Amino acid sequence: MRVLMLSWEYPPFVVGGIAAHVDGLAHAMARLGHEVVVCTLQRHEPGSPPVADDEIVDGVRVLRASADLPWLPEDDIVARMASANHQLVGMTAHLGSWRPDVVHAHDWLVAWAGDTLKAVWGVPLVATIHATERGRHGGHLPPGMPAAINAVEWWLTYQAREVIACSRFMVREVVSGFELPVEKVHLVPNGVDPSRWQQPGGTAEREPLVVAWGRVQYEKGFQVLVRAIAELRQRVPGVHCIIAGRGTYLPELQTQIDVEGVTDIVDLAGFVPDDELHRILRRAGCVIIPSLYEPFGIVALEGMAAGAPTIVARTGGLAEIVDGTGAGLLFEPGNHHDLADRISSVLTDPALAASMTARAAELIDDHYTWDAIAATTLDVYGTARRTA
Repeated sequence: MRVLMLSWEYPPFVVGGIAAHVDGLAHAMARLGHEVVVCTLQRHEPGSPPVADDEIVDGVRVLRASADLPWLPEDDIVARMASANHQLVGMTAHLGSWRPDVVHAHDWLVAWAGDTLKAVWGVPLVATIHATERGRHGGHLPPGMPAAINAVEWWLTYQAREVIACSRFMVREVVSGFELPVEKVHLVPNGVDPSRWQQPGGTAEREPLVVAWGRVQYEKGFQVLVRAIAELRQRVPGVHCIIAGRGTYLPELQTQIDVEGVTDIVDLAGFVPDDELHRILRRAGCVIIPSLYEPFGIVALEGMAAGAPTIVARTGGLAEIVDGTGAGLLFEPGNHHDLADRISSVLTDPALAASMTARAAELIDDHYTWDAIAATTLDVYGTARRTA
């Protein structure tokens, strides 16, 4: 099958989980013998080497369109993304006579390009909704930008032939939020490539080091982790925490770290390259995903794949991954006392930590390999083509 995937982020430009998802899925499909093209946006990060706008990476062709749109206001993300989508469509001219059998749009940020290209080529559009704006705001839609984004999400799910969501939680949210027929929405979880997270030479000696990473936004719950670390200072000797990632909540998070008096044991590391993150995870006593809202939580799989005992909030897709498996511990979202208790248990009980990592490895092998995720996604493509 010939597949065109659209994603606003793709390695080496990584903001959240979409980049990892599209990268893993595209390469798994290529390994299965399918022709995959990813069309994404070009980013010029300070200090980073330039990236080609048309290249083949491990069997996947990647087209990168310019996203440099200085004439639009920085705070109007809908206008900026709508304009950038014109650039995405323009990049497909590089494909010449090649045409896909299906177009796969990942989230609302590429909705316009997906809808245009399905019409240009006369092929079905499949959309994956990785999260919703309503969900990010606790089930409510504030006026302004959130309402505008919600409207684009609704339109994308209407225009798509089939819709994919990454957890049962997200399937329910998408069906009810966008008033979709149940049979139109398919459950396809995220996956992980353990070989990318396992370090040569095995795991180093674990330290009382707590690690979390991702987009630094309020709904990711890093503020809950900071409060838990403040509580653990007197309970776990030598406890230390690294929070890696960028986002708009960083100033508020730094203020909270200062107020809690934990500037000496909590580091905001900013963007951390994969190889450095992997080295940190080799030493980590545990990985924390403290989200208040989380449709799936690919970072949970990444932490498990790295062999680090993993603790997650009992919310959304995170709970579905861990609950009843023994592969991780759960805590009530927003409850820093509960989180502190879970962290203390893992850091002070080596037998518990070892059991969690062993079960996590089994869980990934059984349910979350990219080859399995790709096969399920290809079934959705087949449905889209049959019903087109």
